[in-house]
Amino acid sequence: MPGASICNYDRGMPSIDIHREHVLQEAQARAIIDQIAATLRARFALQTSWQGDALQFRRSGVDGSIGLQPGRVHIRAELGLLLGFMQPAIETEIRRQLDQHFGAEP
Repeated sequence: MPGASICNYDRGMPSIDIHREHVLQEAQARAIIDQIAATLRARFALQTSWQGDALQFRRSGVDGSIGLQPGRVHIRAELGLLLGFMQPAIETEIRRQLDQHFGAEP
């Protein structure tokens, strides 16, 4: 059909980019991220590994990291097409986990 489009390849991949301030010591924050990573591995079959101050995670359909900086956590993820449809639900779950482990946003 003229003018019809099935996919819009110009939009890029859906992504998540969340920053959260915290008051924890680095070792405490790292331990919490390790706990979250264990849950992610068990629940979603993610592969995880630390590279410096960032926990890298990957599986089919998602690639990202949880970065630690003094007083701050930064979560970044690129979602594939299928998971892109679930982006709002995924972001809600990430924020819930952050609230639970690092305290609610001000």
